[in-house]
Amino acid sequence: QVQLVESGGGLVEAGGSLRLSCAASGSIFSPNTMGWYRQAPGKERELVAAITSGGRTSYPDSVKGRFTISRDNAKNTVYLQMISLKPEDTAVYYCNLRILVMDFWGKGTLVTVSS
Repeated sequence: QVQLVESGGGLVEAGGSLRLSCAASGSIFSPNTMGWYRQAPGKERELVAAITSGGRTSYPDSVKGRFTISRDNAKNTVYLQMISLKPEDTAVYYCNLRILVMDFWGKGTLVTVSS
């Protein structure tokens, strides 16, 4: 039905930047929310950014001011621009699509921030 494919992860030095992309295909019904989650070893998955189909965004304090989420509805793609990266940002980043009570997930892309 729905497929999400992340890209853009990699190795970056502390203070650097990365831009993640998530391409969605399938039945993308509106309204919906797309977001980025991350999971580091030994930690629970946490939300880092979300954006509604109407363009409303939200961020936790840990990334506010450093991460920016955006989406291109015509291309069914969501982006995460990350700047001033810190070692604690190291994690597998997952793309999420929520339609009503249904969640769809990508397989993740690894972001490693060296000190």
